[in-house]
Amino acid sequence: MNALSTQPPRSRVTLESLGFRGKRLVRPECVLATSSGDLYCADWRGGVAHLLSDGTQLLYTGKLADGTDLRPNGIALLPDGSFLLAQLGPDDGGVYRLTREGHVEPWLPSIAGQALPPTNFVVQDGESRTWVTVSTRLSPRALGYRRTCSDGFIVCVQANGRAAIAADGLGYANEVALHPSGRWLYVNETFARRLSRFSLHADGSLGARELVAEFGPGTFPDGLAFDEEGNAWVVSIVSNRLIRVAPDGGQTIWLEDADADHLAWVEAAFEQGQMGRPHLDGVRSQVLRNISSIAFSGADRRTAVLGCLLGEKLATLRLPVPGVAPTHWNYA
Repeated sequence: MNALSTQPPRSRVTLESLGFRGKRLVRPECVLATSSGDLYCADWRGGVAHLLSDGTQLLYTGKLADGTDLRPNGIALLPDGSFLLAQLGPDDGGVYRLTREGHVEPWLPSIAGQALPPTNFVVQDGESRTWVTVSTRLSPRALGYRRTCSDGFIVCVQANGRAAIAADGLGYANEVALHPSGRWLYVNETFARRLSRFSLHADGSLGARELVAEFGPGTFPDGLAFDEEGNAWVVSIVSNRLIRVAPDGGQTIWLEDADADHLAWVEAAFEQGQMGRPHLDGVRSQVLRNISSIAFSGADRRTAVLGCLLGEKLATLRLPVPGVAPTHWNYA
């Protein structure tokens, strides 16, 4: 596999061609799509926003046992219509289950007897396994916005509930996605600036980490999904880039919305080991508000929907090939 570190070609999609869905969303970081045309996204009003195909919006919320609101980052849709939420609290993490009626229960509060730190992402695969990522064990998490960060990890939860750390020592582990072949688990390592993969064994264990692609200045890989041709679509925070990574590691920037001076400021802080929350929360752009995830929607799964950290709606754009149908695609 040819892992490229050179800067890929410029954007192929104009900002004027973007569409939008949703309104008044609060930190819709992770977005899911289903065959019905509905969208679901994390929402920091305490749960999940549901965007129906007819334009109606619903909000499912719940509270933790101590009365505080949920702060979901990644979300997963379950067959019964409830959700798994990766809790990204200031100091607390874990995975919780939220029903549409507002009931909340711990689903994965700890691993090997240790409470999970603030938790980034959760996704289920077609083998009834659940994959969970923790970006860093450092507190506050902003201390992990460094090249030196190497304490992120991936948890595999089997169908019987048995959970174990499947990979450790990652450079700010973010979203994971199963390759269409089922042979590989891919992961974005945000502040190591790379897309990596692991061979996936039948028992859910992972092989050694392999480098797929390295990213250059301005790219901080976050969201991840595959199309039916085996391309990985990587979403970069800060630069608002959507990058197609070919099976051989070659990169094409499909979309970008960034201010050059702002990127230079962020890059200087990153190179000096001083990057922090202001560099993520003060993004300067024309339209996009710190995009962070991608889902393929529409009957042909060729409409990409982009989650974001700072916006109140979800950007959409047409892509040349359909995305792989996620496990939840036909859930009610």
